[in-house]
Amino acid sequence: MHVPTDAPNYPLNESDELKARLLIVDDNPADLLRARTLAQKLGYSVVTAVNGVEALEVVRSQPPNLVLADLQMPEMNGLELVQEMRNGFPSIPVVIFTSKGSEEEAVKALKTGAAHYVTKRNLPDDLPGVLETVLHAAEMDRSRQKLLRCMIRAEHQFCLVNDPRLIAPLVQFFQEAMAAMDLCNENTRIRVGIALEEALCNALYHGNLEVSSQLRQGDDTPYRQLIAQRLRESPYCERTIHVQASLSRQEARFVIRDEGPGFDPASLPDPTDPENLEMASGRGLLLIRSFMDEVLHNPTGNEITMIKRPETRKSPGS
Repeated sequence: MHVPTDAPNYPLNESDELKARLLIVDDNPADLLRARTLAQKLGYSVVTAVNGVEALEVVRSQPPNLVLADLQMPEMNGLELVQEMRNGFPSIPVVIFTSKGSEEEAVKALKTGAAHYVTKRNLPDDLPGVLETVLHAAEMDRSRQKLLRCMIRAEHQFCLVNDPRLIAPLVQFFQEAMAAMDLCNENTRIRVGIALEEALCNALYHGNLEVSSQLRQGDDTPYRQLIAQRLRESPYCERTIHVQASLSRQEARFVIRDEGPGFDPASLPDPTDPENLEMASGRGLLLIRSFMDEVLHNPTGNEITMIKRPETRKSPGS
């Protein structure tokens, strides 16, 4: 299973260690070398570019599986590259680098079309899980889409036990259903998949198991140990996650409710505030709010409603 923002950082298994092609874009030689070395150690086949213009040339000639791009670059910066990729190559997700001083641009990039972000300061810790999350979301979205093309409306209800292994198949199920409804392009379905996974992981880890994301600061061993303990411990292990989805060609509406004590939604720091970009708590909510059109919490904080509506389609060649 791949690793969401708030999930324990499980290692890749052997079947996942594929030579996925990663394009890294950065005009800083030291940062480019650092990212390339790390990605190669993770098993990726790496190509590089020094700005957005050069990156697009690489994408046209040798399409990668995903792109990792800095925001501050000459000729075409990271935000402009995200826009070009979304319009011209929506099936190739873009992960952005962030550094001090680029937080506001990072939030813009997420809203524009980036699939995720990593901070340069925390690159060794964050990059493995982020790349794996995005790569798997992209692979899930592309699998078996044609099977459901005739569907025009669907209502689904699930009651999930506290098993992390159920999250990825459920996300894939919803991505395929959205493809059948032709609600959005591949890029957006990848982003919706990441938002759904973040919400489901929040319901599991923070809602039902009551494990605080504050334990993920620095060494996340206590966080992982508490999760493992509470997956076997009453009353946490007996709780379930309730999922409702209403899908049509006009709208996708997802309601996810856990059986935990909830929280005061107003008490959360604003995840769209650039100053909070590097905080472990709220990262999932930032992605959810960036990728969905509407996000609502119930007053007790144990239910989230996420809505995605059709995009404005561009005519061919525009």
